[in-house]
Amino acid sequence: MEKSGNKKIVMSGIRSTGFLHLGNYFGAIRNYVRMQDEYECYFMVADLHSLTTHPETKELKINVHRVLAENIACGLDPNQAALYCQSHVPETSELYLLLNMLAYKGELEKTTTFKDKVRLHPNNVNAGLLTYPVLQTADILLHRASLVPVGKDQEQHLEMARNFVNRFNHRYGEIFPEPYAFNFGEDLIKVPGLDGTGKMSKSENQYATIYLSDDDELIRRKIMKAKTDSGPTPTNTEKPDYIENLFLLMFLVSEKNTIEKFEADFNNCTIRYGDMKKQLAEDMVKFVSPIRERAESIRNDEQFLKRIMEQGAEKARKSAGATMELVRQAMGLNY
Repeated sequence: MEKSGNKKIVMSGIRSTGFLHLGNYFGAIRNYVRMQDEYECYFMVADLHSLTTHPETKELKINVHRVLAENIACGLDPNQAALYCQSHVPETSELYLLLNMLAYKGELEKTTTFKDKVRLHPNNVNAGLLTYPVLQTADILLHRASLVPVGKDQEQHLEMARNFVNRFNHRYGEIFPEPYAFNFGEDLIKVPGLDGTGKMSKSENQYATIYLSDDDELIRRKIMKAKTDSGPTPTNTEKPDYIENLFLLMFLVSEKNTIEKFEADFNNCTIRYGDMKKQLAEDMVKFVSPIRERAESIRNDEQFLKRIMEQGAEKARKSAGATMELVRQAMGLNY
């Protein structure tokens, strides 16, 4: 069953570790901003999830504030969507506990992300790491959301969430809809790294990634170091991947006539990559600097952030409370 009302429910988690970058913006946040107009949206900062791999909590408050500030600076509106902190909604922990009774050790151990984390952190294989997909399911089901904007790497977790939904509904009655990946009707953009070897990442090669907190000079330096070559020799030749990447970045932040000019120069074998990178750097600065400045201003206003978190938690708890009432009733935990 879905909640009353015409709007479908969207739920997505935002990691509270690492700095947001251009890939996060074009791959996710820009779509979140569009979704908040058409759907009932719950966007959660996943601070409890971060404890599975980052048990040191000294930086947690700073990280949460920064992530909230950057997302609001990118256009998320706390008056439209519920923008809240996972740990501020205690119903999460209750549903997580109940769903753990429907999750089996064998299936959790087979999860790709669990196996990866065990390999990376062999001395920190905690129960939270093993049951990460169960907590993720609780986050989604608390709002009885059916639409979850996630990347390919999370699709296995969503499949597990559907299994938990079906087990719960079969055992206790139809309470939850099955959640599905949701890309808002278009392919997600994978923003390439500046080193020509993959996509931008929070943790891989930091010089190949444009962060939304980078200052203007750092953006210019990163782009000027991007891999190029001596240019094409036959006309209308195919672009190598690393040159295609520069054009894709230009497509994201530059004017149409700028892109057309450099496309024509490439096809005519007259392109000067130094000029292209200078232009791309200035267009990138023009794109990133207003977001960075807005985020800095928001981050420095702790009272505003506290109010936003309280407002988001209130919306999320109202939704979660209604769900848990149904869950307890269905399970017979209402004596």
